[in-house]
Amino acid sequence: MPHSIEHTADLRERMVHHLADHPLRPIDRPDARRAAVAVVVVPSDHGTDAVDPFAYSAEDMSVVPGDIAGFDGAMVDVAGGASFLLCRRAATLNRHGGQWALPGGRVDPGESAEDTALRELEEELGLRLGHDAVLGRLDDFATRSGYVITPVVLWAEGDVQLVPAPDEVAHVYRIGLHELCRDDSPRFVDIPESDRPVVQVPLGRDLIHAPTGALLVQFRWVAIEGRLGERVHEFEQPVFAWK
Repeated sequence: MPHSIEHTADLRERMVHHLADHPLRPIDRPDARRAAVAVVVVPSDHGTDAVDPFAYSAEDMSVVPGDIAGFDGAMVDVAGGASFLLCRRAATLNRHGGQWALPGGRVDPGESAEDTALRELEEELGLRLGHDAVLGRLDDFATRSGYVITPVVLWAEGDVQLVPAPDEVAHVYRIGLHELCRDDSPRFVDIPESDRPVVQVPLGRDLIHAPTGALLVQFRWVAIEGRLGERVHEFEQPVFAWK
């Protein structure tokens, strides 16, 4: 397991340069619905997440393709150092209830992706940041459900207080960037329904799938590691996320 990554001005500066130098791959699809998500880098402390408040059962993992030995869905012992915010969506939502997601939503008329990411972050998690918090963008990602998602990378300093909106977010987790850099991540699974590989990102004792998983892989490769030009648009979603 990699050591935690410090939440420092140097890390912020490296990410700014990596994102600025990365040649973006936009998707121009007029028939698609546009959305934006926030990859928010915040500080966190080790040992603050020994218990996952979300209830799991064997059924929660039964739809996951591939080998799930050692994975029970619990998101524990992942905090420490520079982290990103990941939400477990409220189970009552009509679409993708209970699934993992980055803060975000549909782009309103007249909004930029940055505007949407900042607005949704405040609406979902009660965290208000300004445009000076924007570090850059990652590639657009087209989903099976007809959306084109633009990921916006943000930076938050100091004592970050989060107040999740209960009708949208069951719980929000601070996941150390070191978890993204695990030796077993990412991993890929074949499914009979597609000739594209299903991407899986191990975090804690769960597996995060596309679209969120794909965006996190590119965030690691480009923003953290500086592997400019790495693409994830061909990564497949599991069948349960196609709707």
